[in-house]
Amino acid sequence: MKRDAGKGLFKKILIANRGEIALRIIRACRELGIETVAVYSEADTDCLHVRFADTAVCIGPAKSAESYLDPKRIIPAAEITGAEAIHPGYGFLAENADFADICSSCDLVFIGPPPEVIRALGDKVLAKKTMKEADVPVVPGSEGGVVSVAAAKEVAEAVGYPIILKAAAGGGGRGMRVANTPAQLEKAFHTARMEAKAAFNNPEVYLEKYLVNPRHVEIQILADEHGNIVHLGERDCTVQRRHQKLIEESPSPIMTPTLREKMGKAAILGAKRAGYRNAGTVEFLVDSDGSFYFMEMNTRVQVEHPVTEEVTDIDIIVEQLRIASGEKLSLTQDQVKLSGNVIECRINAENPDTDFTPSPGMITAFHPPGGHGVRVDTHVYAKYVVPPFYDSLLAKLIVRGINRNDAIAKMLRALDEFIIEGIHTTIDFHKKVLADPVFQSGTFDTGFVEDYYRRTKSD
Repeated sequence: MKRDAGKGLFKKILIANRGEIALRIIRACRELGIETVAVYSEADTDCLHVRFADTAVCIGPAKSAESYLDPKRIIPAAEITGAEAIHPGYGFLAENADFADICSSCDLVFIGPPPEVIRALGDKVLAKKTMKEADVPVVPGSEGGVVSVAAAKEVAEAVGYPIILKAAAGGGGRGMRVANTPAQLEKAFHTARMEAKAAFNNPEVYLEKYLVNPRHVEIQILADEHGNIVHLGERDCTVQRRHQKLIEESPSPIMTPTLREKMGKAAILGAKRAGYRNAGTVEFLVDSDGSFYFMEMNTRVQVEHPVTEEVTDIDIIVEQLRIASGEKLSLTQDQVKLSGNVIECRINAENPDTDFTPSPGMITAFHPPGGHGVRVDTHVYAKYVVPPFYDSLLAKLIVRGINRNDAIAKMLRALDEFIIEGIHTTIDFHKKVLADPVFQSGTFDTGFVEDYYRRTKSD
């Protein structure tokens, strides 16, 4: 739905999400004078986003498919409360083009890109084609999906081993397999297709040259409906486990002004070619020689968006709301300045000593850190019961220092102060990683976590 020009900011929006991101959106809305509607499952009755929204509507049982993932429960909640728009946050329906279509058909603004853009960029094969048309560097690989082992082997011989198979319809590490030889490729092909079918109801996979231990660097962009697009610099998301990000920072330790300009320009060119609007993130892999390649585009606000907010002093959620209301961007590219160094640690309800298994249950004690340059985005508190049904994220701890060493020291101090008792968390894991000489040197790659465990186990 396109809103009439001059109508101003929304009066009321519904937040189709839960936890810390729902609370984050509520705060931005309140500062803008926008009323909020929270939706919640029966398992989230005591969640803080329910308490701080102006209105709250229970939309079903704990199971996501019967609550947060069901448009038939969310749309009526928006209609009966008089909401004008829906902010999907991240996860759940945030990158669901059909949901965006439903919102439009019900005269509700979907706070995100148009449905056709979500579809195009959600299809990894089509997204790669779009970026190539915009002259954005892409990893060598198949021109589209590969439908047989023979076709996959032919492409692999052309680009050279190792290769990686990826699900065309998804991400997050599912439907993704690496092969170093033709024999491994045959097995990986069938496994990747089965995983892709199970996870995304689409077995299509494509093939790319596998970059061994690159950096993972992403560019945040903002685009309005008037043709204005800016990038807000980069976030380094290289510290990850099984393709799930654990620590993010900005600036990237490998970044130079020249590389940032090139990557930012590429992100903007790709977004323009796709007809992008609202907030989005273009993710790249950076090779050891400084070459970078498009990986995917996330058509939503990212979990790690506070990193960019703190390093640029730009409120990304507020910009999302203004853009969706039909306003022009409030800034130009020359107004975007990076200041200091910012690091974010994701504090999850997981036990790192048992392969990061989830750890739901009651939080018996909770004390967040504070002090200059420390931000905590969380929805939990003492006596809060972490449900077993959703993502394990408890809090995002973000610190800003005058340089990278200062930010690391500040993060270590803040982690020492962070008390969460009653369940297992990743706090101690982050303390060990931040104190590790390889992390402190900034010379790590995407294999860092596995390498860290190999090194520390042998010590």
